Amino acid sequence: MSTGRTRIRAETFDSGDVDQIEAFVSSIYSTLHIGAVGASTRARIDRRVLAPEVGFDDLDYSFDIGYSGEPPDLLIVCDVVSNTIRRDDAAGEETFGPGDQFLISRPGLPYSGVAHASRLRFTVMDPALLARVAASGKEEGAESVRVLDHRPISRKAQSQLQRSIAYVRDNVLDAPAAARAPLVASTASQYLAASVLHTFPNTAVSVPDRTDRRDATPCTVARAVAFIDTNPDLDLTLADIARAARVTPRGLQLAFRRHLGTTPMRHLRRVRLEHARDELRDATADDGRTVTTIAARWGFTPSHFTQHYRATYGELPSHTLREQEDATPP
Repeated sequence: MSTGRTRIRAETFDSGDVDQIEAFVSSIYSTLHIGAVGASTRARIDRRVLAPEVGFDDLDYSFDIGYSGEPPDLLIVCDVVSNTIRRDDAAGEETFGPGDQFLISRPGLPYSGVAHASRLRFTVMDPALLARVAASGKEEGAESVRVLDHRPISRKAQSQLQRSIAYVRDNVLDAPAAARAPLVASTASQYLAASVLHTFPNTAVSVPDRTDRRDATPCTVARAVAFIDTNPDLDLTLADIARAARVTPRGLQLAFRRHLGTTPMRHLRRVRLEHARDELRDATADDGRTVTTIAARWGFTPSHFTQHYRATYGELPSHTLREQEDATPP
């Protein structure tokens, strides 16, 4: 239910002037000093925004660009599409090529390197989002969770994050306006943040301690379930539900696993699915409601909604809606 400190805005840029390029990239990342090699110095950058805390940048440089940046407020995941990019830091140099993924910057740390006429894709994120989805008992804030290395913990984790980013780009960011409801964007943003936390080493603590185990009681579950049942249409995070249940996120997760055999966020999804089913049943032929608009209202993209709905109820949501429309008196 909270908002991040950094508001990410949509941007489009296309220029062959090195000074303009330097000014633009400084305005959307952090203060950068760049150097150019080659006669053609065109840069194209297109930023699309999922939510105020998450954006996706497509960058296309026609020249070798050397860069040195001051510590940013953003976390930037870089996927290399073509050619190579070299990353420099105190530990040395490392070069990444097509298919590789790494953090080009981490909040609070300077960054530098050389992009060799590269095409890159950035996933840009306010680090405060990581803190809100992390299973930690710390207060919210950008410093609550720190990412400790620019490299993924494994190739498998990297592949999973790349699939998560591709899903959000292709199924949420490119969805029609009717499918881009605020709850859809929020759910997708939390999904991406959780994927980043599973991919890069960080300071979030996920192992329950003695207090968490003591708090993992049926009463904790009851308080959390009551809060979810009352507020399923709000933009809820794990931290929000834990705060309402008066325990840490770790203790809440343990309580749900112990007594319900699920997680708080999966339970929230099931409650939202039930509300969506009720709306499908209540819809009439002339009220304008569709499977897409109902799914979006409850935080689902059409494809995920169909998948979860069919697995839960044994039929397609369109079948439920059609039955109700057919039953509507003329």
